[in-house]
Amino acid sequence: MTAPGKDKDIDSARAARVKALKSTETAVAMSGRTVTFGPGEPLKLASGDVLAPLTIAYQTYGTLNADKSNAILVAHALTGDQFVTGTHPVTGRKGWWSELVGPGKPVDLDRFYIICADVIGGCMGSTGPSSINPETGVPYALDFPVITIADMVKAQAMLIDRLGIDQLFCVIGGSMGGMQVLQWAASYPERVFSAIPIATAARHSSQNIAFHEVGRQAVMADPNWRQGHYLIEDTRPEKGLAVARMAAHITYLSEDVLHRKFGRNFQDGDAPTFSFDADFQVESYLRYQGSSFVNRFDANSYLYLTRTMDYFDLADDHGGVLANAFLGTQTRFCCVSFTSDWLFPTAENRQIVHALNAVAANVSFVEVASDKGHDAFLLDEPELFAAVRGFLGAAAKRRGLAPVKSGAE
Repeated sequence: MTAPGKDKDIDSARAARVKALKSTETAVAMSGRTVTFGPGEPLKLASGDVLAPLTIAYQTYGTLNADKSNAILVAHALTGDQFVTGTHPVTGRKGWWSELVGPGKPVDLDRFYIICADVIGGCMGSTGPSSINPETGVPYALDFPVITIADMVKAQAMLIDRLGIDQLFCVIGGSMGGMQVLQWAASYPERVFSAIPIATAARHSSQNIAFHEVGRQAVMADPNWRQGHYLIEDTRPEKGLAVARMAAHITYLSEDVLHRKFGRNFQDGDAPTFSFDADFQVESYLRYQGSSFVNRFDANSYLYLTRTMDYFDLADDHGGVLANAFLGTQTRFCCVSFTSDWLFPTAENRQIVHALNAVAANVSFVEVASDKGHDAFLLDEPELFAAVRGFLGAAAKRRGLAPVKSGAE
């Protein structure tokens, strides 16, 4: 039995940690922009739960034109956030899609107005499991409702409404971002003039669900996870989350790129140490990926967002026929895949194209030859850049937008 004085000490410590969490949340929010929807504007979720109040953290780049016709929504992938380009205010590194988005780049800030929101369930300012639950005064943890891709998109639509934009010129994203692109086109076809789903699928495969489950089990097996209550207990499941990231990162690459980067090279010297240290360079690389990831991402968010991807099945939401999701669409599509992407292989991207062809949608398809694996959509890929630039240019001409200013990659 705990002494009364000890109970007060524990309560005081927890109150201090909650205050610190609120300060951190505020600091993250101040690094970009936020919009809050009050109790009278609830987000009704696919699970039947209701999320209110709701905060969405977002960032914008470029200039919105007078008739608000040049807005592009960028949807981020699993561990991305709203900081698409420029310098990330938390990590100090360049934004995750700086290769593609910027002045004179394929998604040209001299021409387009870019919006990117941290997804609900995330950990960079939008409401998620690390946010304070207004009913309890402590972080939601596992009391946060399970969300779907459709829920994410519905929240984004609330943001776009708040910004006063009737129709988006384009929605673009890769991987989980590509799932959001497809959901936007299915749920709000009249609000999406053009769409670029990249390296994605209309449903998550059983293999990908299996990889995600390995990662979740690694997090939950860490004794510091504390059944999801690690924030209030002043711990972090860093080892479990690092292992989850290491396992996932392997799936983002290809065998060719791993061999080219590391081969079987030893980390130090030319001989093994006959120990379980990081003898090989590839081991050291993965350990670095794991350790750096835990410094910027919330473990519970990782659980929630991987589960969100697992539940995605656009055909299942439309009578088991994927084409039904796009019936009557006037949206122009450009679908992109990569030859070495075994996480979301070209065959799965082609299924989307076939479904769009079945309803006579305006769709083009590009399979980019690359040995960089799934992560190719984040990297310097000239064929991807050319496809995006060409598609957006043609769509802008059709839309009547001003011509792009000249600029180098």
